[in-house]
Amino acid sequence: MTKGTETRERILDRAFRIATRDGLEGLSIGGLATELGLSKSGLFAHFGSKEEMQVEVLRVAAARFEVSVIRPALRAPRGLPRLLKLFELWLGWLKDPALPGGCLFMAASAELDDREGKPRDVLVELQRDLRTTIARIVDGAIEVGHFRQVDGAQFAFDLHAIMLACNVDRRLFRDENAEARARASLERLVIWAAR
Repeated sequence: MTKGTETRERILDRAFRIATRDGLEGLSIGGLATELGLSKSGLFAHFGSKEEMQVEVLRVAAARFEVSVIRPALRAPRGLPRLLKLFELWLGWLKDPALPGGCLFMAASAELDDREGKPRDVLVELQRDLRTTIARIVDGAIEVGHFRQVDGAQFAFDLHAIMLACNVDRRLFRDENAEARARASLERLVIWAAR
């Protein structure tokens, strides 16, 4: 690994942690340069703009989510076990102490929903990919006989809604029962899909 690549990874790691706490707009090239002991121009040379840095932070978050949640879930047996594994790992992601401000995707969704630009486009692409993955897992559950014929895209929407509500209840309401409520909601969704 070259020194430039190593520095870029260090910048992105720190930027990712800041963005989970302060949002993508909370990232500033000057503030990040100060925290990392770099010059603004040196940091700017790695990204070219704040927008490009935001895009790269979203991609870092997606790569970490894939390693922490998606890949391990896909190693579980097809069908309901895979779906339940995804759910448990996703819950773990929402409360991961390495994410001081919680799930970056959920925070960025509120932050970028009405803004046009590349960060929003990338976030939309990443969230669509996640829903597509969930729908494929649901299709697998149908194929192995765990679920009846259900709309995988609708199931993905419902599961995503459960996770959004869980995150809001945990972080905004500081509700200790958020995870239990999410589990109860998933159980009802699974019962509905299995009928």
